[in-house]
Amino acid sequence: MLEIIKFLSSQFIFWLAWIFIPLVMEGVPSVISFFLLLKKGVRQKKEKNPILLPEISLIIPVYNSSDTLEACLESVYHSNYPMDLIDILLVNNKSTDDSFLVYQMAQAKFPKLSMQWLNAKQGKSKALNMALYNSEGKYIIHIDSDGKLHPDALKNIVVRFENNLNIHCMTGSILTDPDLINQTKGPLKRLFRKLEFMEYCQAFLVGRNFEAELNSIFTLSGAFSAFRKSTILKTQLYNTDTVSEDTHVTFQVRKLLKQKVYICENAFFLVDPIEDFNKLYVQRQRWQRGELEVAHMFHMEKFSLLPGFFSNFMVRLLLFDHTFVFPRMIWYFALIFLAFWGSQVQHIVTSVLILYCMYVLTTFLFYLNVNIYFSNFPEYKSFYRSKFYLIFLLPLYNFIVFWIRVAGIINSIKGHNSWRTSNITEEFSKFRKVVRSDLFVFSCFFIHKQKRVRTMRKGEMKIGI
Repeated sequence: MLEIIKFLSSQFIFWLAWIFIPLVMEGVPSVISFFLLLKKGVRQKKEKNPILLPEISLIIPVYNSSDTLEACLESVYHSNYPMDLIDILLVNNKSTDDSFLVYQMAQAKFPKLSMQWLNAKQGKSKALNMALYNSEGKYIIHIDSDGKLHPDALKNIVVRFENNLNIHCMTGSILTDPDLINQTKGPLKRLFRKLEFMEYCQAFLVGRNFEAELNSIFTLSGAFSAFRKSTILKTQLYNTDTVSEDTHVTFQVRKLLKQKVYICENAFFLVDPIEDFNKLYVQRQRWQRGELEVAHMFHMEKFSLLPGFFSNFMVRLLLFDHTFVFPRMIWYFALIFLAFWGSQVQHIVTSVLILYCMYVLTTFLFYLNVNIYFSNFPEYKSFYRSKFYLIFLLPLYNFIVFWIRVAGIINSIKGHNSWRTSNITEEFSKFRKVVRSDLFVFSCFFIHKQKRVRTMRKGEMKIGI
């Protein structure tokens, strides 16, 4: 009987140890967010259109955007928002291509659009600040020049502002372009881009939607964000000391102005799918580095863990995105060594399968949430629903992204704030050089030692003779 109790207790400790961290960090919050967003999605009501729509300023930073700028401006032209109420400010940040020529052609092609071209020579942040000072609209909306607005995006975000006077800033919902995904050549690359589309859907329509409910959004997406002009001009504007100026201005709104940050889940902005794994590696590291830089700039003077976890979103952000990263790393590495410590392979494989099934389940719950928020967008809903099978692969994709983020944390400790980040190919090349250098040093040491041994032996032989 005693042996049975010992066996059961050891099994309980094993499963508790290996399932507790992922369950607490991701399983429980995922289930809570599912029901919260399900309730929100079911109860969402159509907002009333104001009698008169206000003038808006649309700021578009331009940097070597000759390939994408026309499509971006065309999406504004086909927007359902009245064109005479849109003032477009294109802020050129030292482009070296034909972006200005594309702008001139767009003026002729879309004569009803009110556009201004502003030249800036001091970086993106200062370029955006210059545009803010030159804006005249009631609302300031930023979009990137390498994406396209959904026809209803501008109207939906302005209507949300007009119906909610307590809302001062919002992030739009960013998606990768389904049409470009369908045109992708090569099955593996197309699969990679489909997974990225699923990730974006769940990140914005679930992740940031849930964060908005908890007042925990930490980034107004630089690709598509909107402010009341009266609010943005009260901040310190865009900071030049970080690679994540959008996160910095978000923290200003939250910490300095004491305002909440919201998401307009029905305002979509389409960006190009990622080109390759190297681009993904650089992009996600830059995001991670920017988040850490801004968190450091707005560090809390009185850091209180327990009460702070419930009252301060920065505490929750740092705990979940950084502090808990290392227990997860230990968990992953420990699995490898369990076999050498005498654990049965069956237990290890079973624990991994159970956890993977948990991640698939949470992905499925998010899949249901996203379908609800796509109800009024049949073109996106049909594309998303047809990718149901990807819920079994998305946990693996997220696992890869997790390790990219870990690399971003490590590199941010040693690196400096710069848009230029080494991709995975360059870092692997550096790693090989280090290994070769270390092996060379070791081989030189080994050869030198062998020579000394042979010399000593020859000396001993001479003395013996």
